[in-house]
Amino acid sequence: MSGQVKARGRGSGLWLGGLACGAVITLATPTAVLAGLLLAPAGLAWVLDRAPDRPTARPMLLCGLAATVQPMATLWLTGHGMETALATAADLATLAVAWAAQAAGWLLSELAPFVAGLAIEARARARGAKLRAERRRLEEEWGLPAAEPPTP
Repeated sequence: MSGQVKARGRGSGLWLGGLACGAVITLATPTAVLAGLLLAPAGLAWVLDRAPDRPTARPMLLCGLAATVQPMATLWLTGHGMETALATAADLATLAVAWAAQAAGWLLSELAPFVAGLAIEARARARGAKLRAERRRLEEEWGLPAAEPPTP
């Protein structure tokens, strides 16, 4: 029963998202065109990322949105016209910054688990060394025979 409720809830959210996108495209076409062109890599990642929380697409979208703030502000402050939107999107520097930011988000999503694993492993090794030193100190203090090191 809960699976049916979840499926229905996701469908209505998808429907509402589509309705919102349709409204943006209809009412703010220049904004939608500029956002679509500048955020194309994140949009593609969103479609292709099938993981439940979209761990690759979300950082790309976040970094891409941060990079599109200035071009969007320029569009809105200069009359919100289609010519301005297309000229801004055709500017290679603007497009390169937006896409590079999304590439940085992708790289972050790929490297973060690796770096976290290295940090956890380093912490575990340091804790193990500290515990072995404490064991040696207690063996000497209590006059116990040295324990054999564990085999890896």
